[in-house]
Amino acid sequence: MPEITLIAPGGIRAALQQLLPIFEQATGHKVAPTFASGGATKAKTVAGERFDVPVLQPPLVSVIASGNVDARSETPLATVSVVLAMRAGAAQPDISNAEGVKRLLLTVPSIACPNAAAGAACGVSFEATLTKLGITETVAPKIKPAPSGWEAIKMLARGEVELGITFESENDPDPDVAMLGALPREISTPTGFVAFVHARSPEPKAATALVQFLGSAAAAKIFRACGMTPGT
Repeated sequence: MPEITLIAPGGIRAALQQLLPIFEQATGHKVAPTFASGGATKAKTVAGERFDVPVLQPPLVSVIASGNVDARSETPLATVSVVLAMRAGAAQPDISNAEGVKRLLLTVPSIACPNAAAGAACGVSFEATLTKLGITETVAPKIKPAPSGWEAIKMLARGEVELGITFESENDPDPDVAMLGALPREISTPTGFVAFVHARSPEPKAATALVQFLGSAAAAKIFRACGMTPGT
């Protein structure tokens, strides 16, 4: 059976690490995944690096315009929200509305967040939230960039910061960490993940089978278990 290559952002990694072995066992195909930041994943695809199945985050205009993906194969997989966390035992503020989030962000002295400058989609999304709240200049100096959401939560657990920012799908349970919940939609749009078949995939049938599996009801159960919302 031919090997299928896949590239995807870290925000969907936990789900794919469960899903790909299921696909491999069912089909006999071997999948070789590569994980990068959301920005890097898109940049590689637009630049022409060939992965049979790229999983990308909207907006997708540059991806479609590049001609490097089969637009007909576009398959929304899931969305994920940005969540906030504090040290266990700390007073947990109400973040159910924009004012509550703004008050918290202005109060905490330090924040760990995935590095937006390196293309981390969670960090990019959080920057957009700061802009909507009108507090970028005040909060930005407090941010300690992390290579991923996983690492942001580890920084929090180690006591290096008072607040951690991550995707809901990038979070291992930790007794030293208390999750506050997702940012309200009024200030934070969930990030989507969309799969394509590469326009020049040497294994288009196998790649199509993988994309169809990732968009299936069976896959949706695992996305949901990993803190994601299946579909669009």
